[in-house]
Formats: sequence, structure tokens, C-alpha cells
Amino acid sequence: MTITTEEQLEKLKAIGRICAVARDAMAAAMRPGMTTLELDELGAKILAENGALSAPIVTYDFPGHTCISVNEEIAHGIPGERVLAEGDLVNIDVSAVKDGVFADCGASFVLGRGDPRLDALCRDGKKAMWAGIRATRSGAPIADIGTAIGKVAKKGGYTLIRNLASHGVGDSLHDEPGEIPTWPDRSERRRISDGLVFTIEPFLSMGGQMAEQMYEDDEWTLTAEPLAPCVQYEHTIVATPRGPVVVTLAA
Repeated sequence: MTITTEEQLEKLKAIGRICAVARDAMAAAMRPGMTTLELDELGAKILAENGALSAPIVTYDFPGHTCISVNEEIAHGIPGERVLAEGDLVNIDVSAVKDGVFADCGASFVLGRGDPRLDALCRDGKKAMWAGIRATRSGAPIADIGTAIGKVAKKGGYTLIRNLASHGVGDSLHDEPGEIPTWPDRSERRRISDGLVFTIEPFLSMGGQMAEQMYEDDEWTLTAEPLAPCVQYEHTIVATPRGPVVVTLAA
């Protein structure tokens, strides 16, 4: 999507806020002993109450309203009977559509008290996302996003998953201009057009390089290869000459 009218922008902000509210409410509700299905049902309830539909269901017939990935899982985890435990690393990814407009957001959390290294990974994953967001403005090279994220990763001694990218969003869940690398990529020559709507979502890891399917009976859930903890933080933004407008904020 490219924003050209105030009406488009207001619709995008509306669905962006709904996604953010669901993400934050799910994070606040997480408790040891809760299943990921119970957590997903809370997200589904918030989407429904706000007149929104799950984008993964609408687009891909995904078997859950949200994606919830735990520990070894890094993306597209299917909500189910998995029981959350103290210290788990949990990623909550919420994308939804309302009035024909899509938004997408995600964040990772350590449930309760856990490994301090995971707390640091979460902290630095969020820093990496915001570095990519701050690098965004109309006319700037798309490659600036991955370069900025890469500096954060290098400073902390982390790796970046290189086959899960940011993407256009708005008219569909995965929209033009296609994938946007969230790692340093010298081959990326495109520039950011004015009003472009897309996600910034780096996957910061303690050693993982690529995302791969791990479970034979599950075509969705991805893990890092080599196996290592990984976090994802994601916002939907609009590029303007003055910088990015972040629409997936709860307030």
C-alpha cells in the first residue's frame, strides 16, 4: 500500500492500533500453566470485539488467529496445547484486517524470571527494530534499514535470520514492494517511496542464521538453523519525508 489520502491513513491507524492492543493484552495475560491456545483465544476475542479479522486466517487459512512461537520456535507457531512455563521465550505476532486494510506487529517476551541472556536478547532485539525504523524516510535507500539493524547485531555479537524479512503491507498481508531485508545487503538498490507502508521486523538471534521447518507434521512453525534463541520485534510504518509514522502502537 502507498498512502495517498487521509482516509487510507486513518484506516491504517485504526487496524494498527487494534493489532497493538491485542498484542499487548496477550503479553500482559501470559501466565505459567496457560496454553498457547488460551492465549490465542484472547487475541481472537479482542480482534472480534473491534470488528477485525485475523490476517493469517483470511490470507493463508492459518490454524490460529495469531502466531505464538515458544523457545525453539521463532516464527509462525501454531497455537495449541503447549503449556507455557516460567522463563519461556515467547513471541506473539498479531496481524489483522479491517475495512480492507491490513496491519502487522509482533514482540518477544521472557515469561516471568528466566535466563538473563534472554532478557538481553529481547532488549537488543527491540533496539535493532527501532534502529531500522529510524533509518526510514521517503527517498532513502531501502538498504539503510538492514545496515542500521546490522550495526546493532554486530555490536551485541548477535546473528540475524536472513530468510525472514520485512515486507510491504496494507492492501494485503504481504504487499508491494515485496521482501525488505533486515540485514546488511549490498545487492539491495531500491529506494523508499513516499507513503509506502511496510513492516520493520528483524529476527535477532544468538547464533541462528536461517529459518527452517522442524516438525514433519507442521508446515508452519519455523525454528532457527543452527538451533538458537531468537527474538522478533515488528511494527507497521508509513514512510514520509520527515521519517516514519508507526501505526502499530496501542496508544
